[in-house]
Amino acid sequence: MPRAIWNGAVLAESDQCVVVEGNQYFPPESIHREYFKPSNTHTTCPWKGVASYYTIEVNGQVNPDAAWYYPNTKEAAKTIEGYVAFWRGVKVEV
Repeated sequence: MPRAIWNGAVLAESDQCVVVEGNQYFPPESIHREYFKPSNTHTTCPWKGVASYYTIEVNGQVNPDAAWYYPNTKEAAKTIEGYVAFWRGVKVEV
């Protein structure tokens, strides 16, 4: 089962992930929300839409914008709407 881990904490785990462009997108209900803080960062993907970000905080350590999701995707990316993906040192084990 895919798991996202950073600074010794499991941030998310699910057997319902969707893989897009090599990234595991975790269902929103699978993330451990206590580690996630909303960020003001947004980026745009031409075919997915506008991404929003979370800053991850574990044991006093902060990883800015280490997770992203698409709250309202374009039609081609509806399968990952609301799903969360990781980068910036977050290890995703499959």
